[in-house]
Amino acid sequence: ESSSASETVTVYDEPTATVTANGPLTFCEGGSVVLTSSLGETYSWVPNGETTQSITVTESGTYWVTITDENGCEGRSALEFVTVNPNPAPIITANGPTEFCEGGSVQLIGPAGFIYNWSPNGETTQSITVTESGDYQLTVTDEQGCSGESNIISVTEFDVDIATITANGDTEFCDGGEVTITSSAGVAYEW
Repeated sequence: ESSSASETVTVYDEPTATVTANGPLTFCEGGSVVLTSSLGETYSWVPNGETTQSITVTESGTYWVTITDENGCEGRSALEFVTVNPNPAPIITANGPTEFCEGGSVQLIGPAGFIYNWSPNGETTQSITVTESGDYQLTVTDEQGCSGESNIISVTEFDVDIATITANGDTEFCDGGEVTITSSAGVAYEW
């Protein structure tokens, strides 16, 4: 006599792992994006090894998650490509001395290929002509929308003093005579 027993075998489907982002996957340095996995029992993110359902990404890279469901089955998400664009670091150059006398000027020039905003005057050209004392800085924005601030250039405009002279006597005299002439700076000259 023979008897047979039956066993039930259950095959579970692999869980579907998906990733959603709370914003663009391409952004400027200093920004971030939060990647959130579909629901699972456990999470394992590549390449950083985090084990939470959501991660905050601040660096360029290829990210995906493996989730494990309540049955111990694993599912892997598609790849998410994150690109972090660097912020520009513009440098201002001057085409001459940044210290000059009243009536003088200096041209300050930013790098080519950006959108410009000069401080403190708000001009929006690549170069500006400066005729007044002050600290000047340039903010540029590139084609990806990333911004960066330049070095600060200090410009000094010196006031021109108008010298006046006074004579202590008649300015017309015969040979052998003399007159003392004093400048507004307090220096005396004899002729």
